[in-house]
Amino acid sequence: MSDTSRLFEAAAGLSQILSSEGIPHAFHGSFVAAVLCNKPRCDEIACLVEGKQNHPHAFRRVRDAVPGNSQDYKVVHSTWTNRLHVSYRKLIPPIEIEILVAGESGPKVLDNKTLMTIHGLPFLNPSEFIRAKIRTWTLRRSPADSDSIVLVMTHFWNQLDLNRIPEQEMSEFSSGHPEVAPFWAALLKKYGM
Repeated sequence: MSDTSRLFEAAAGLSQILSSEGIPHAFHGSFVAAVLCNKPRCDEIACLVEGKQNHPHAFRRVRDAVPGNSQDYKVVHSTWTNRLHVSYRKLIPPIEIEILVAGESGPKVLDNKTLMTIHGLPFLNPSEFIRAKIRTWTLRRSPADSDSIVLVMTHFWNQLDLNRIPEQEMSEFSSGHPEVAPFWAALLKKYGM
């Protein structure tokens, strides 16, 4: 686990680099839940990067944006797993930020409908965060994903857009996580379901 403040420092620098190149992006992972709920520690940070039709792949955009001679950031591409990380090396141990392609691991378009800004950094809004995390949880059943969903659901249930949340998967999740069930039921009731 890392201190949320350390992750925030790494995210701020990466966001500045991507923004200067006009690359739409948003932070994701348990980092979002930690920032939203003021948790001092978290274990996962990812950055969704939008790709466009007439632009290169999102990974290529990030590789081109992060300077090769940077003292603080290094791009690490694992071709055999098709994963890309940006390593923030100013801190010890370094912070690894996984780069995810928008549309594959979150909303396809990163705009004011899917994002929120906290302390100048773009994050997925609570509805999009829950949508992306519940899909990930459905695939891997990770306790870390469960913890993030529970945290955001119990704190922000009243701000969620039910139309953006996969209902069947969330119902399955809430049946196995009784701490979420009353909030899920309240959200369904709010939408007249």
